[in-house]
Amino acid sequence: MQPSERDEIRDLLKRTAVALKQGDVPFALCGGYAAWVRGAPEPDHDADFLVPETEADRAAKVLADAGLEVQEPPEDWLVKVITGNSFVDVLWRTCGHPVESELIERSETLPVLSVQMPVLTATDILVTKLLALDEHYCDFARLLPVARALREQVDWETVRREVGGNDFAAVFLQLLGRLGVIDDVSAA
Repeated sequence: MQPSERDEIRDLLKRTAVALKQGDVPFALCGGYAAWVRGAPEPDHDADFLVPETEADRAAKVLADAGLEVQEPPEDWLVKVITGNSFVDVLWRTCGHPVESELIERSETLPVLSVQMPVLTATDILVTKLLALDEHYCDFARLLPVARALREQVDWETVRREVGGNDFAAVFLQLLGRLGVIDDVSAA
């Protein structure tokens, strides 16, 4: 990502968060930028926010009313906020499940590029990233630096419990154990 593109996505991330805050829409930064705020490498693509499914229509209206370009892609679980070549996804479903208010309420308010905003906990970041793994998307190379950077902030027992039904996630957790990133429960 070129410096100007990084500046563009960072600016859009801030503008989206401020619009949601001013519109009193419950939200949380998630995905790669949430991990970055907590110490992981900066992502080289879009930024993502979660809103409760019950707030989806209001969130889209608030963003449009703030003067942001909002597009509705064919997927029925997000809108895209676009400027130039950059975009921010505002999702109300993740991994096929509706975003519940409890997930947003667990987030922590942190400074992100000088803007105070709710950010998913490290545990919830890892759970959502691991639940997204499937036969069509299984990129451990992107996940490994995130898991390493966040390891002391994560409740790994909760992660294991939440992703236990996803074989791809279970294998990734085994890999983390074998690499010494987390305790290797399979060796016990």
